[in-house]
Amino acid sequence: MSQSKMLAIVLTDTGVRPEEVDVPQVKPTQVLIKVASCSVNRSDLLTVQGQNFGHVGGAHKVMGASFCGEIAAVGDATKGFSVGDRVMAQGAAGWAEYATADWRRVLPIPSKSMDYIQAGTLMSSVLTMHDAIVTNGKFTAGQTILIQAATSGVGLMGLQIGKHLGAKLVIGTSTSAEKRAKLSAYGADLSLDPRDPGWVAQVLEATGGAGVNLVVDNISGYVVNQNMAATAIHGTIVNVGRLGGQTTEFNCEMHAERRLTYVGTTGRTRSIDEHAELVRRARKDLWDAVGAGKLTMPVDRVFDLKDAAAALAHAASNAHFGRIMLKVGA
Repeated sequence: MSQSKMLAIVLTDTGVRPEEVDVPQVKPTQVLIKVASCSVNRSDLLTVQGQNFGHVGGAHKVMGASFCGEIAAVGDATKGFSVGDRVMAQGAAGWAEYATADWRRVLPIPSKSMDYIQAGTLMSSVLTMHDAIVTNGKFTAGQTILIQAATSGVGLMGLQIGKHLGAKLVIGTSTSAEKRAKLSAYGADLSLDPRDPGWVAQVLEATGGAGVNLVVDNISGYVVNQNMAATAIHGTIVNVGRLGGQTTEFNCEMHAERRLTYVGTTGRTRSIDEHAELVRRARKDLWDAVGAGKLTMPVDRVFDLKDAAAALAHAASNAHFGRIMLKVGA
């Protein structure tokens, strides 16, 4: 393969496959990264299933939005990064041997001892959950928090961030009893089954009848009205994911009675300036904790880049706990 060509995972009408494509050109505000690892996120699975919207979809696109590696080149307008830096990044077309990212969406790997697989698990989950909990959730120490679908990558990070920021009570949910049993190791004081008709009553009992101050909802769908019933008056619900359905019946009366703030959030309709601010805030509040190993992510399985289709099939099975990773190169 020539230096102008590289291996990448491309979306086709029949799924994903490895192909030889051009190495991307570096724009003035970008860095070029020699990719060592990529995370497999729910958004990647949705892309393959044709459910994403905006600029993310489209046939024959190179997959992947979160990647990690060593900077191979820097654009003239970048700041704070040099060739050889070990970094993690968000952008487009990350499932490849080389990928570009705007320098404002790049963060240094915060520890010399952190390998590329572990580093690659972190960025999307830390940014997503800091945005949900701190920026949109207005969470403060001493409050109570519920993370729906807490065994997902972002869910596990949400539990840890809640505990790290001083939550009085951290509750996580999962439909799997086996997975729920593991949540206490990541900060959950109470683990519940969102399919159990009694889970709201258990939340109210644990909070003295008040409900939680903040719900970070990665499920939506069938739990929307239950979330409102489990949230304290003047509490906040942040809609991050839609694993349980993208549409549902919404109890407007309960929403009004409990005077709730209901926030929807996604990265796909943000400008580069909004993404840059998200990165800045998360780095300021959490990067020391990431470097110190206080916020970690279990690795479920590691696949070679060329086996991305198998990695996506594993993600679709919903049998994983923690991150599914792609390894690039030796």
